[in-house]
Amino acid sequence: MKFIRTASLKRLFSPKRHSLEDELPKHSDSTQEEGNNKSKTDSASPPPAELLKRPSWKCFSYAEIFAATNGFSPENMVGKGGYAEVYRGELQGGEAIAVKMLTKASDDERKEKEFLTEIGTLGHVCHPNVTALLGCCIDNGLYLIFQFSSKGSVASVLHDENLPAMDWKTRHQIAVGTARGLHYLHKSCPRRIIHRDIKASNILLTTDFEPQISDFGLAKWLPSQWTHHSIVPIEGTFGHLAPEYFMHGVVDEKTDVFAFGVFLLELLSGKKPVDGSHQSLHSWAKPILSRGEIEKVVDPRVGGFYDVKQLDRLALAASLCIRGSSIWRPTMSEILEVMLEEEINEENWKMPEEEEEQEEFWGFEDLECESDHSSFSTSPHDSISTGSS
Repeated sequence: MKFIRTASLKRLFSPKRHSLEDELPKHSDSTQEEGNNKSKTDSASPPPAELLKRPSWKCFSYAEIFAATNGFSPENMVGKGGYAEVYRGELQGGEAIAVKMLTKASDDERKEKEFLTEIGTLGHVCHPNVTALLGCCIDNGLYLIFQFSSKGSVASVLHDENLPAMDWKTRHQIAVGTARGLHYLHKSCPRRIIHRDIKASNILLTTDFEPQISDFGLAKWLPSQWTHHSIVPIEGTFGHLAPEYFMHGVVDEKTDVFAFGVFLLELLSGKKPVDGSHQSLHSWAKPILSRGEIEKVVDPRVGGFYDVKQLDRLALAASLCIRGSSIWRPTMSEILEVMLEEEINEENWKMPEEEEEQEEFWGFEDLECESDHSSFSTSPHDSISTGSS
């Protein structure tokens, strides 16, 4: 790992608590846009004071995290991915933490760079619906230290047959909170961030089931003057990839919007993004939503205990997000409006007839089933899944 042992990196990670205020731009196009375009999404956004808070983090010593995790005891391991392991720990002051460790078996330079990407990206992020980076350690390896998420990930709670079915209120809270977090990353964060791997296992839950977007190993900064990134190889998670990304490597905010639509469908239906027969969730749900048979999408375990208006709004938001053409997908600002507005005019979202016909030609299943013969690869790491309390 020679390329990370640089003087500049050592300077970046000073041993004292480090504030990013001096590093962050005083103004950004996105925050100016937010100020000049006040809309009803303001009610869905955090108070201005929260947006003005600067993130801070600490460079931990190896001795601190070693002691906190009881020597990285196997009993404290709460997650494992392609190149990282996650351990629960407790600092001397009693604060519960999650330590994400780059495994020593990982000698792939690209994976190390993705690990550093997560540090660089989260260093500019401060939002209640985005996981908080407490710090890092660069002694005896690479480590990221986060707040511990006692409830684990949405995927672990939603699909664990040993747990009670997630109630409607919790599902709605998770949907709205995740949308707020993505809205922040796209519009209000000092850096315009595309996550690229939005999925249920990357949304962690606090004690009160507040969602936090995590795992920024594939995230990309998108300069304000750029419309998109063109990325090769294609990376992401099977069942969540937007068509323009899968086919052409085009990445922008609409890439996350598509994945968020799949995430919404997973919350609504309780189904996994890809079933045992390799059918994608969005290809299953799309014709059902198109026929207006929304109740058929709802998880049977919820029974009839759901808010009909909220269901209509979330179902509409999901159907808009998974549109084949990114041009006709909404932004996260518009998604929040759809999810929270009292009255929705669906005519505003109706596509021209020729565009609706074109939608029928998007062969999502065909595209995804061919993934074994393309440059597509799944995310090389899991989220910081902290298990259930």
